[in-house]
Amino acid sequence: MKFRVNPSGISGEVAIPGSKSHTIRALVFALLGDGVSEIKLPLSSSDTESCVSMVAGLGASIVREEGLWRVSGTSGAPRVPDNVIDVGNSGTTLYIGLGVASLTGGCVVFTGDHQIRNRPADSLISCINDLGAEAFSTRGNGKPPVVIRGRIRGGRTSVNAVTSQYLTSLLIAAPLAAGETTISVPLLNEAPYVTMTLAWLDRLGIKYENRDYREFRVPGGQKYPAFSEYIAADFSSATFFLVAAAVTGAELVLRGLDFGDTQGDKEVVNILKKMGAKIDIGGREIRIKGGSLRGGTFDLNSMPDSLPALAVAGCAASGETRLVNVAQARVKETDRIAVMCGELKKMGADIEELPDGLVIRNSRLRGCGVDGHHDHRIVMALAVAGLIADGATTIGTAEAVSVTFPDFMELMKGIGADIELLK
Repeated sequence: MKFRVNPSGISGEVAIPGSKSHTIRALVFALLGDGVSEIKLPLSSSDTESCVSMVAGLGASIVREEGLWRVSGTSGAPRVPDNVIDVGNSGTTLYIGLGVASLTGGCVVFTGDHQIRNRPADSLISCINDLGAEAFSTRGNGKPPVVIRGRIRGGRTSVNAVTSQYLTSLLIAAPLAAGETTISVPLLNEAPYVTMTLAWLDRLGIKYENRDYREFRVPGGQKYPAFSEYIAADFSSATFFLVAAAVTGAELVLRGLDFGDTQGDKEVVNILKKMGAKIDIGGREIRIKGGSLRGGTFDLNSMPDSLPALAVAGCAASGETRLVNVAQARVKETDRIAVMCGELKKMGADIEELPDGLVIRNSRLRGCGVDGHHDHRIVMALAVAGLIADGATTIGTAEAVSVTFPDFMELMKGIGADIELLK
């Protein structure tokens, strides 16, 4: 399927859906919990559905109502699934699931779609082996399919967290190991997402020591309680509407966002302020008015998911915009650095790759056919670019938005965007 987007003025209000990162963590903690947990206002998308399938396969019972999921946990003893676990396109489900599978004591096999089978997991595999279970890639390349066998005992390990999800996986599993676990962290990208995980551990009463994010000590033999929690709205999804307002000069109100939440992508608000957008932050809403943007240099290490949308903002900004220190964007669903460079060039952008980011100069974009490469964030970023391009922009693999934001097109239409789905 394709999106066709014409130049559009936008205005109005948008209710931002729940956070994918929080929803997946909530499902996993509920799986491991003792009793019935309630997840309120969860995100329903293909990524979270992949996680629902995984936790059900590992022994959770899930009852779903509108805006409420009740999950009966396994009291820290997930079962060996009856079949291979297919995580679809969900890297978060894959990486966190590998750690959870090391608590079953049996044999668990993980696979996913073609993008997942190209996602590296070698450092996490090594850590699971260090802690007493057995983990290996079936193709010997450190990528899925991955097999987990046995149960972690605890011990010492060191993780190069190219993605924060490696460390998150270990932090979630370690409290349920028999012995103490010490994790050294010589490399950590996307630190706010680890902060998010730690906030969940705090909420659930889990004990650990955090030595400035360079080393963690986690006592074993702990238990996860059941819980009842609301899921915060997703700043990663909000990014596309924030950038859309900034580049079109529109005024939008985004509802449901909590600036006190741990999500790293809330920093997009401050970046757009520095670029010249006018932004007011309320209790659970953000009001933005775009206008004349100016370029700058922005470190995206803690927020790699924002790179595609901010690359579009760079096209609309005067001068030069540099998005840097985000080399891990090359190992997401796609190499997002290379893909955004190539697709925006098709639209006439003055853009070039850095090893760890992009350089974008003020550019007048033209509508044309571009490819979303089956990457939800690429598709949505190119749709935002289409709002300011001359002529129609057609974006392939538009169905990928269902991974995190199934309602993207309808919400865009609701604020006046001229966007339609072509089958």
